[in-house]
Amino acid sequence: MKNFIFKTLLASAVLLPSMSLTAQGDKKFNPIRTAMPSLQITPDARAGGMGDAGVATAPDIYSQHWNPAKYAFAISRGGVAVTYTPWLRSIVDDISLMEGLGYYKLGSENNQAISASFRYFHVGDIQLTDAEGLFVNKMAPYELSADLTYSRKLTSNFSGAVTIRYIRADYSGADEESSAGNSFAADIAGYNESYHNIGNSESLLSFGFNISNIGGKISNDGGNTKYFLPTNLRLGGSLMYPMNDVSTLSFSLDLNKLLVPTPPIKKDGESDSDFRKRYDDYQNTNIFSGIFKSFGDAPGGFSEEMKEINLSFGAEYDWDDKFKVRSGYFYENQMKGNRQYFTFGAGFKFKALQLDAAYLLSTKTNNPLDKTLRLSLAFDMDALRNMF
Repeated sequence: MKNFIFKTLLASAVLLPSMSLTAQGDKKFNPIRTAMPSLQITPDARAGGMGDAGVATAPDIYSQHWNPAKYAFAISRGGVAVTYTPWLRSIVDDISLMEGLGYYKLGSENNQAISASFRYFHVGDIQLTDAEGLFVNKMAPYELSADLTYSRKLTSNFSGAVTIRYIRADYSGADEESSAGNSFAADIAGYNESYHNIGNSESLLSFGFNISNIGGKISNDGGNTKYFLPTNLRLGGSLMYPMNDVSTLSFSLDLNKLLVPTPPIKKDGESDSDFRKRYDDYQNTNIFSGIFKSFGDAPGGFSEEMKEINLSFGAEYDWDDKFKVRSGYFYENQMKGNRQYFTFGAGFKFKALQLDAAYLLSTKTNNPLDKTLRLSLAFDMDALRNMF
């Protein structure tokens, strides 16, 4: 009974961010499920207001999650920020994602940086009961990660970054076999920016990529069952166009694909033992084989592989680096999760302080992500130094 209650609540709290309830009855519904789904949740309100696009947007303090290579091009010497996202509030009221992050530029040439972040995903308090429904214990499962990054300009237009990350998922207490899972992962990212004349204006064109969470599988039952981390490839481009001396308009597009093997689907007429063997082979795939297989192992062939690519489109209007308005759209194929939503956001900057907020509005009914709110607060180190 305890195990049933735990798994039911945990599925609602953790797995639902990767799917819409409207698609679960479809036999072709075949999303890629991974451990540590919180690593895929957008933590900050800037990208959250632009349809979750961020790999090639102009460098800002929130770049750690999207593309830390951007820090090498950051104008300010450093900054710190905190973010807060109440999660799945249409279902429960005690799940949230919190993140603290910061960066600092190194050297007199101002062409390299170190950055770090700490992310904590509280799954909510869970009451454990026995077979008679009597209270046995209370647990508070969580997922957390801590990472450190070094980024550097490799040319005048291109920068690279390498990240190391510690990951922990603790659902222990559900039963005798449950235990905390730990793993390590790495990210490799790159960012390129160049200026081009469009009409009478000099516009900034940027491209970026980030291969994140390349790491060992994680287990929560003492190693009996291991699950892939959400290894992910994100590619994107952004164009910033100056409308006049004090305002700019930016457009950004991200393409996102999990580098995790697609779960096998039982074929018509296939025996249970043959399917179990194929599924065991899938479970036993090592991480590097899984990355390469992820480009061509979908049961539906090339068309299904294309369905595994998510699209994020965002726009941002910036007035004098003091006031910003954002909007965007996120699309995920209904076969792979059916997350489809508009986002809206705004940002205000006063001297050293910057406050951002974003709101998600789902285009699909019964989506637990609907009406998600994100808040971010950042401090610019250069501006703070100038104030004092």
